[in-house]
Amino acid sequence: MTMQPWFTEAKLGIFVHYGIYAVEGVPESWALFDGVMPHERYMRQLDGFTASAYDPGAWARLFARAGAGYAVLTARHHDGVALWDTRLSDLNVVRRTPAGRDLVAEYVSAMRAEGLRAGLYYSHSDWSHPDYASLRHPHPPHPELVDSGYVSPAPGAEDPSAWDRYLDYRDGQVHELLTRFRPDLLWFDGEWERSARQWRMSELAGTIRETAPDTVCNARLLGHGDYATPEQGLPMSAPETPWELCLTVNDSWGYRPRDDNHKSVAQLVRYFAETIGMGGNLLLNVGPRADGTIVAEQARRLEGLGDWIRRHSAAVHGTVAGLPPGHHYGPSTLSADRRTLYLVCFDPPSETVAVRGLRNAVRRVSVLGTGTELAHRRTGGLHDVPGVLWIDAPDPADLARHGSVLALELDGELELYTGRGRA
Repeated sequence: MTMQPWFTEAKLGIFVHYGIYAVEGVPESWALFDGVMPHERYMRQLDGFTASAYDPGAWARLFARAGAGYAVLTARHHDGVALWDTRLSDLNVVRRTPAGRDLVAEYVSAMRAEGLRAGLYYSHSDWSHPDYASLRHPHPPHPELVDSGYVSPAPGAEDPSAWDRYLDYRDGQVHELLTRFRPDLLWFDGEWERSARQWRMSELAGTIRETAPDTVCNARLLGHGDYATPEQGLPMSAPETPWELCLTVNDSWGYRPRDDNHKSVAQLVRYFAETIGMGGNLLLNVGPRADGTIVAEQARRLEGLGDWIRRHSAAVHGTVAGLPPGHHYGPSTLSADRRTLYLVCFDPPSETVAVRGLRNAVRRVSVLGTGTELAHRRTGGLHDVPGVLWIDAPDPADLARHGSVLALELDGELELYTGRGRA
């Protein structure tokens, strides 16, 4: 695959876990796996999935106000229920639910009309397909997952021909998504219990390259993805490849009416700033109700994050990862020409903001959003070891809610001292 420039420039995406699991507010397809309810009862949610207030145009406008550059919708989760009118199975919302609509087609059109890139989530696994539980991994990476009737057959019941039929079905659905919707991104999942060879990943990747060479794929297209996808927590150090942190607004991926443990706007700003400061994207998840509406608590948080991004756009868009740890106590980003350094201060500085190891002279320091210039000076330094740059704390009137950004205009491209100095 080839990484597309739009992905690393986007900085923020919105993940949407939408499916029949929202009818009873159960934990997505995992309600099957974890025995929350039997398969028959789970599938009765098809009868209550109306999408009666589904308005992807309203979603797209909200996501744009949040500052997102792309979105990813669960076209098919592990339960096998497709949100588009797939010709390969009648288990889709067009034929089997009161919604009676191709939700993927409407979503893709709405996102692009608003200028957002349209991504689709697709699970390699299908816990409802009759040919799925057909092969055991000799050394499963997650044996606690494989020891389930949903992903492994009974001993002696393996059927290689059934597994081939299943992979043909999976490949056919991916081909449908590629040819009908031309997604900008495919977000694969459900790969954990089988090897890349068993999944025929090389063949699938070849199909994607041939059919839609500009489509970005995540690393769960084993061995062939464009970027890494850590979940629910920032890595201690940035992956060496492009990457994206996928994070829920509350504790759930899908709609859970009793999950009110929503992260605050301030917390989401921190996650976002720390992620882009390490060179990644944030993929922030919401879980709409069965009718298609996004709960107000989640929408308000997207709006709040968008307000912060708009005020500090210069430190977000057109930037790359900033200073390594230890140079500034907070995240930072760097302009593409490497001549402007942006420091994020989550808490109001009491006296000064310090930067260590900066070799450059600083022409000007200002508060992003107000333009107020701040005095700065350097103390110490010996031979090749630069002194500490001290920046006067902004006036409280210049501080931004949830975190302020200081713009340092350098006398050239960023140069840092990272050595130990003299003994």
